[in-house]
Amino acid sequence: MVKNRIISVRTEIPGPRSRAILGRKERVVANPLSVYLPIVVAEARGATLTDVDGNVFIDFTGGVGCLNVGHAAPRVVAAAQEQLARFTHTDFTVLPYESYIRLAERLVALVPISGHVRAAFFNSGAEAVENAVKISRAYTGRPAVIAFDSAFHGRTLMAMSLTSKTHPYKAGFGPFAPEVYRVPFANPYRGPDAKAALAELESAFITRIAAEHVAAVIFEPLQGEGGFVVPPAEFVHGLRRICDENGIVMVADEVQTGFGRTGRLFAMEHFGVEPDLVTVAKSIAGGLPLSGVLGRAEIMNAPVDSGIGGTFVGNPVACAAGLAVLDTIEEDGLLERAEVVGAEIRGRMERWRDRFEEIGDVRGLGAMLALELVADRETKEPAPAYATAIAEAAAARGLLLLKAGVLGNCIRVLVPLVIADAELEEALDVWEESLEAVLA
Repeated sequence: MVKNRIISVRTEIPGPRSRAILGRKERVVANPLSVYLPIVVAEARGATLTDVDGNVFIDFTGGVGCLNVGHAAPRVVAAAQEQLARFTHTDFTVLPYESYIRLAERLVALVPISGHVRAAFFNSGAEAVENAVKISRAYTGRPAVIAFDSAFHGRTLMAMSLTSKTHPYKAGFGPFAPEVYRVPFANPYRGPDAKAALAELESAFITRIAAEHVAAVIFEPLQGEGGFVVPPAEFVHGLRRICDENGIVMVADEVQTGFGRTGRLFAMEHFGVEPDLVTVAKSIAGGLPLSGVLGRAEIMNAPVDSGIGGTFVGNPVACAAGLAVLDTIEEDGLLERAEVVGAEIRGRMERWRDRFEEIGDVRGLGAMLALELVADRETKEPAPAYATAIAEAAAARGLLLLKAGVLGNCIRVLVPLVIADAELEEALDVWEESLEAVLA
């Protein structure tokens, strides 16, 4: 019996209409805004996407982690439409609206920080990071920030300074923000281990920056752009201890890991460690621009009156969408769904690793998973060309995949958590075919 196919590739990729539209893009859009997948979108629903040529794809990119509740999630669309019909903007600090407060109420009750918690909303993940640093500096009266190798925190000045990867994010854009110091991140596959990484951080207080000058340590509980690296729990607990001993604000950057991606609403829940501040964005509003900082009230309240803010921060349409995202996660059981989807994908990935020597590592939490491609398992020499070829082969077959990793040799999963079982099975079959085409 032939199964009904979800994917439908009717033309070469890109198709003629996509090529024509992208030709127009080349004449009017700045060159640095290059296109990773040359597919022009016509519409999308759930975990599928249709291009202007009528080709139907299964989407494992999820808008780079912004669509945990899926493309055009019904509750999100309805909430945004309803708010659009009432009003689109006032600037919350000029004329406030209830949706901002309702979203803050729900998130401060959900974030894994005990005691009195407060929220502030912004537009992008980078803005949330910039403001977390400002808040930490205001609270401590200290200038320095410590970040980690392979980290990604955004593209604005402070966020870019905290980001680890030079090309394309930093090269030619200096000088960078001062008082940023970088230390190794614990990496179970490539090293260092937790003990060595923590020792390097404490050594930095002796050789690079005095602990009493450090306002914040910022880290991703699961590195995103860095290759979906999951640190050992020992490392996260050690960071908490070091921050406590030295009066340093612990900032968990959950821009990519939050809102159910790892099977918990926040990835920090996997480690049993409370951060002081959490940055959120991406899937918070189902694809609309919204971000935030959530944290201990005494820290969040430290900046002077009007010391944080901005014209569009906490836009009412995005706040309405954010409330609908939380409703969707809770009412549709998406935390549990992330575990089911993740277990199915991980099982297939581990079988692929047994079959293909070029798959060096499989890692992640929940549905936030990645493969790392290597030329040699013994030396762990990165193989970015394999990752590129596999992603291209998958796109030609109707599956959209994203790469990751400082060296570009990982393929990551950011599939909408609403993906149906049949869609997931078909997508993984196509991924396996693409592996066979490139690696067999």
